[in-house]
Amino acid sequence: MSTHSADAPAPAATLEIALVKAGRTKIRYPARLVRDDGNRITVRAPWAAPGVRDFGFVRFEPGDVFTEHYWRDRWYAIKEVYAADGTLKGWYCDVTRPAVRAGSVLTVEDLDLDLWCSADGSTVLRLDEDEFAASGLSEADPEAAAAAVRALDELEAMARTGSFRRD
Repeated sequence: MSTHSADAPAPAATLEIALVKAGRTKIRYPARLVRDDGNRITVRAPWAAPGVRDFGFVRFEPGDVFTEHYWRDRWYAIKEVYAADGTLKGWYCDVTRPAVRAGSVLTVEDLDLDLWCSADGSTVLRLDEDEFAASGLSEADPEAAAAAVRALDELEAMARTGSFRRD
């Protein structure tokens, strides 16, 4: 029979992150809930994809840990990327529709646009603008497309002014 001491911390909640793209689930992975204040949801998870993903400007690999920030009222997610030794690699940002949490599942719809900011802030890259243009979102949902472009612009401004490093 197990007992819980009043002094023992409660077990960490786990959320299932469901990243959806073009109506299909791209990846699902478990993440430890760090905080949910009703608007911003922060989780921590190890690199969830198999093997190494080398983008040229950063490598995501087994042992990396992501602290991911999602919002219910913003069109992006900001992911702090740490190497296995705890060194900050930088911030990978996804332009998404606002996150939706239903119970233990956090669903995030990826809108193709991304941004990378290196740990020292010297490299800021807008990514996948060609994929976004080819996605057809501008024709299918012009309001969402405009919100996505504004979100990428906001992320770039935050990266260039050092806002990520102050959070």
